[in-house]
Amino acid sequence: MKIALIGYGKMGRMIEEIALGRGHEIVCIIDIDNQQDFDSEAFKSADVAIEFTAPHTAYDNYMRAFKHGVKVVATNDVHFVEEEHAEAHDHLVCVSTNHFIDDENRMHYTKQEWLKTPQQMAEIFSDIPEALENTQEIVDKIEIYDIDSGPLMPKFPIPEEFGTEESYRQKFTEKDLFEEFTRDEHGNEVLTQEQAEKKVKTLGGYDRLYRIKLEADYLRHLTYIGAHQRYGETLTEEQEERINFELHIMKTMGFPGYFLIVMDFIRAAREELGVSVGPGRGSAAGSVVAYCLRITDLDPLKYDLLFERFLNPDRISLPDIDTDFDDAGRGKVLDWVSEKYGHTHVAHIITYGTMATKSAIADVGRVQRIPLARVNEIKGFIPEKGFPENIKDEKGKSPKVNLKNCYKYVDDLRMLLNGDEPQIRNMLTYAAQLEDTIRQVGVHACGVIIGADDLTNFAPLSTVEDKATGKRVLVTEYDGHVVESVGLIKMDFLGLKTLTIIKECLKNVKLAHGIDIDIDHIPIDDAETYKLFQEGRTVGVFQFESSGMKSMLRQFKPDCFEDLILLVAAYRPGPMQFLEKIINIKNERL
Repeated sequence: MKIALIGYGKMGRMIEEIALGRGHEIVCIIDIDNQQDFDSEAFKSADVAIEFTAPHTAYDNYMRAFKHGVKVVATNDVHFVEEEHAEAHDHLVCVSTNHFIDDENRMHYTKQEWLKTPQQMAEIFSDIPEALENTQEIVDKIEIYDIDSGPLMPKFPIPEEFGTEESYRQKFTEKDLFEEFTRDEHGNEVLTQEQAEKKVKTLGGYDRLYRIKLEADYLRHLTYIGAHQRYGETLTEEQEERINFELHIMKTMGFPGYFLIVMDFIRAAREELGVSVGPGRGSAAGSVVAYCLRITDLDPLKYDLLFERFLNPDRISLPDIDTDFDDAGRGKVLDWVSEKYGHTHVAHIITYGTMATKSAIADVGRVQRIPLARVNEIKGFIPEKGFPENIKDEKGKSPKVNLKNCYKYVDDLRMLLNGDEPQIRNMLTYAAQLEDTIRQVGVHACGVIIGADDLTNFAPLSTVEDKATGKRVLVTEYDGHVVESVGLIKMDFLGLKTLTIIKECLKNVKLAHGIDIDIDHIPIDDAETYKLFQEGRTVGVFQFESSGMKSMLRQFKPDCFEDLILLVAAYRPGPMQFLEKIINIKNERL
């Protein structure tokens, strides 16, 4: 498409960048402040003119387009939905820009930026009806598609000597793939013909199956190399059975590439970047394949951990491997991933901070210059721990504590809302309209997307300042609840200060005593260590340093690793009611 840009400020330059990146041609740029270079012939060749200028120049720009036969479209700059929200939006602008509502030299909108109806747009553009017709022409040309998608995995680079997609197409027929992906790990038919065909379609069809098959075979190859390193040359029947079962599930759910990618950046962290990596956490610790690939360092067979909590074909969910890195090295790993897969293929996940009940009042009160003492007095009327038990909503349930319900059930607030103080009435009205709206954006603490292609093909992107590094980073404008539905697979890169402390301790031991300690192979049956636990001397030990847990340790007197597992599992709401019984059983055993 040939595009003419009218206005070359921030938005104009942004449009230019996006357009060029998508393969469009910018044939003409008209700088409103400097028009001597205007090329009418180039302008006439444009398919469309995009204008980002001041309102007072709009008519002249329309006449320019009309004169040269360039189509104009009618658009509506929307910042809020309903017309009556204009004042609340104005307050939000002040909150966001840290200005008072009565500041003259602040950002102002026209208060016309609500979502107009077709009838309202027709009235506004009654003198330029062709603009609406052109807008409809664009609508008619838009291809409707569903943003929901199956997993969109980046291709893990597999050595050509192992195999390629082309060689697999020559080696395996579609019938071979159909049988392999629709049967269980023993080759038994477990699906009807209709269910099997649906599964092939869900996985992306046969073109995608060839790729998954190649990745699955390479994953199997690496898994068995790791299995022999972990368990020895001869594997037991239990080990073989578990490995084959897990590999089959990973393959038939379409996720072998995911495990290859995670294995790769964990390997790079350890071997190339000198970054400490945690032994594993969460449901991924239940995978023997993850253990063989050194994604985790916990043997699930030894501790009877369930793989089905991690991946289960009967409960379709994406794999979720949380990986701990020392907090000083996390950035190194992310940089490595960006370099390998492409900077436009990797992004963090955005977070949206919303206005809570009390903060909505506080923010609106501040921009209206209402004295802080008065604002705090009004905030004090909001229930801290929910409404009294005698207050029920229409469904007989305890109402949620929000401003709408507070105005309904709290007499003091309702009187103020309907009172004779205009400033206070406005504050409460606009605060209720702004409650739960987006206050600020941030970066997800650990979630990172690695895409199969330029991420702009799958999700809108922006940049946000990462508070941890001070750098601006690429983020998806879909939050964590949405990214997976569009096929983008989240990988969690966690920075753990504990790993940094351990790393520094090992360095200090080396400097002071000349001893190299391999933290991954220290014994977990050291009697002196368990003595410290039994005495409750666990300051700085994650999950064991609270006063309540120290008391439990002194009563329970753990003497093996399984005891520590039990205490961590039991010391939380719900199981805590059984702690006394657990202690008694332990003492009887002793």
